[in-house]
Amino acid sequence: MRQKVIELAVADPRSFAYRSDPAQITVVDGWLRSASAQPLLPGRPVADATGAGEPIAALVARNGGTPLETRAEAKPGSEREQYSMHSFGAVFVEVRVDADLGIVRVPRIVASYGVGTVLNAKTARSQMLGGIVWGVGMALLEESKRDPRDGRIVNGNLAEYHVPVNADIGAIDVAFVPESDAFVNSLGVKGIGEIGITGVPAAIGNAVFHATGKRVRDLPITLDKLL
Repeated sequence: MRQKVIELAVADPRSFAYRSDPAQITVVDGWLRSASAQPLLPGRPVADATGAGEPIAALVARNGGTPLETRAEAKPGSEREQYSMHSFGAVFVEVRVDADLGIVRVPRIVASYGVGTVLNAKTARSQMLGGIVWGVGMALLEESKRDPRDGRIVNGNLAEYHVPVNADIGAIDVAFVPESDAFVNSLGVKGIGEIGITGVPAAIGNAVFHATGKRVRDLPITLDKLL
């Protein structure tokens, strides 16, 4: 895109850069500037009269206002065929099941994740906490009921579609494994969007099995499936 803007300026007789060497023109902060011009002081714009530069908007407007567009395509390299670059994690869950009523409580969850370089520890941990909470909802509470006659969801509100609240969530301990991955990208950053929820329902299902001896594979694990 920078190259297109410079080429447009070099070909425009009304531009300060007309017939200039494209290599001597720079694009900075929405302005075309001569590489030999004095550096700008913070907050001080370049005036057209100085011949040192002009706004890109003015250049485009003089040339009919047609938007400039540039497209590029980026694809994974061959290294993805040689290395695994996914985020990963391990989740451990403690459950308590009422022997008479079949009610499941989750007093403690411990989870550890490898997500490459963590750019913001606070928001990364918050993302994991949210995923874990919704994993509890997926395992024990959330279920859409459909009317078999027309396929409509009949519990499409928070009065009947149950989600976790504070009383449903016990202690959650989240840890990140220090990891430096030189293959995934230059920063070593991996995605953590859904990794927080991925293992939680399975961990809860395993814990319920260990506590009751009943293997429930159809979520959510409600009390009627345990009695």
